[in-house]
Amino acid sequence: MKAFDVIVAVLLVIGGLNWGLVGLFNFDLVATILGNMSALSRIIYIVVGLSAIYQALQWKAIQKRWGLATVESR
Repeated sequence: MKAFDVIVAVLLVIGGLNWGLVGLFNFDLVATILGNMSALSRIIYIVVGLSAIYQALQWKAIQKRWGLATVESR
């Protein structure tokens, strides 16, 4: 499951960088490489979106799996 978590994290970084380019320079790298709203670019957008949903819903479980869960102070 850790490998899946890493793949999701990489997809989120790619998505974040793409959104940064869109915000800063009005340049969509995914659309430039794969075509504006081509079937493949839409799949990339969907997979990145699903990765974000997975990450949001699994946040605590991922921290526990990776041994990063914090112990609350008393």
